[in-house]
Amino acid sequence: MAYTTLAEEYRAGILENTHQGLLCIVDENKNVVYSKGDSGEPIFYRSAMKPIQAIPVFKSGIIQKFNLTSKETTLFTASQRGETYHQETLESLIMKLDLLEEALVCGKSYPLNEDPKINYICEKKPKRKLLHNCAGKHLGFLAYNREKNYPLTGYENLEHPIQQEILQYVAELSEYPMRRIVSAVDGCGVPVHAVPLKNMAISYLKFALPYLLDNDQTANAVVNISTVMNSHPEIVASHNFICTALLKDKNIIAKGGAQGVYCLALKEEKLSIALKVLSGTELLWPVLVAEALIKIGYRNQETINRLLEIRTKDILNDDGHAIGNTKILF
Repeated sequence: MAYTTLAEEYRAGILENTHQGLLCIVDENKNVVYSKGDSGEPIFYRSAMKPIQAIPVFKSGIIQKFNLTSKETTLFTASQRGETYHQETLESLIMKLDLLEEALVCGKSYPLNEDPKINYICEKKPKRKLLHNCAGKHLGFLAYNREKNYPLTGYENLEHPIQQEILQYVAELSEYPMRRIVSAVDGCGVPVHAVPLKNMAISYLKFALPYLLDNDQTANAVVNISTVMNSHPEIVASHNFICTALLKDKNIIAKGGAQGVYCLALKEEKLSIALKVLSGTELLWPVLVAEALIKIGYRNQETINRLLEIRTKDILNDDGHAIGNTKILF
């Protein structure tokens, strides 16, 4: 793997950490206009794949059939954090879809955010599959399988029809041959795929520029996915998280994945950005994405400010005092 250093962290002027990684920006013609490292290196999407994984359910008519709200449908794309508004929307969604929580293959979880987790444990409530941060995606899988008369069990296997459809959508949107896509198992138990970082950026470009898709139904699904994500950014992640901060800007479609993967595309600028921090850290996402937006001359300063409110280039101690700094190297 050809990689480079994306960021360095200094304490009292002494280098303390280096963060190596990859960055790729493509334009509307799918040409690389900027890169750091080898943009041809395969990278697993992790949860950045969720907007693509949501395409089947958005094309199916399930949303209309079960009279789902836009907030409920946003959960199909989300890495929810267990806030009260997430829990309430998940309960509403599973009730409307008339699905059994036990049918989800994802593991049981407490809420991920600290405050709801403390409250939940203090109330002596047990871990639940419905609280897994991928539960919304899994509910979409189950609903789609039932609608298509696919088996409700075994949907975590790559050979299952829904996973084969998703694999086809990954190939279609990324414009990478399906036979060359590397497949593995994600943390929630279902398949996750790896494509070169350039192709990952190309796949997100389709969410900003759906006219690049040949299939009208898929293009309409992509438009609807982007619309609900921008309409309910807090459902996609939660307050004080980068996805929510970016999705408040309706010009941007964005989603992160575990182990340092982040993707976003800009509609007006007709650009798409994909990055991977090889250490797997997510802490640097806000400053890395802010720097990328500054580099391309992004005009919405409010969006950049929201990112830097989550994490600045200053390194802070536990009392909030600056005791070091982060240097971005692109």
